[in-house]
Amino acid sequence: MVQTIHSDTIELLRECNAGVKMGVDSIEDVIDKVESERLLDRLNRAKDEHQQLGSEIHALLNEYHDGGKDPNPMAKGMSWVKTNVMMAVKDDDSTIADLMTDGCNMGVKSLYRYLNKYAAADEKTKDFTKRLIKIEEDLITDLREYL
Repeated sequence: MVQTIHSDTIELLRECNAGVKMGVDSIEDVIDKVESERLLDRLNRAKDEHQQLGSEIHALLNEYHDGGKDPNPMAKGMSWVKTNVMMAVKDDDSTIADLMTDGCNMGVKSLYRYLNKYAAADEKTKDFTKRLIKIEEDLITDLREYL
């Protein structure tokens, strides 16, 4: 049982670590194309929230002597292609909001899947996951006005 808690904790932390990195990378992919000052501020705040939580997750991973996990290269590549194609067609704040909303929705879905898959993870790690979900869900809500 202790081994299951330990392994589920590390696996869930790794997935959160990869999710944070994907979120930051996605924001960085579009941030220089944002027109609205309010949207720019909101995306910068989301990026800061991701980076802060990422630092906390990384510190806990270090305690477990684990280097974390990078986002899936296929998912990252597909996200990059989708972003560049959509931005080439229509380069505006509504496209950015659309892209970010899709990314956040996929992230939330994945994080809930990992919470269920790694149910034996410790409560601190589950709380990190729930905080990341909240950051993503709050961003989705705030982006609605730009869709």
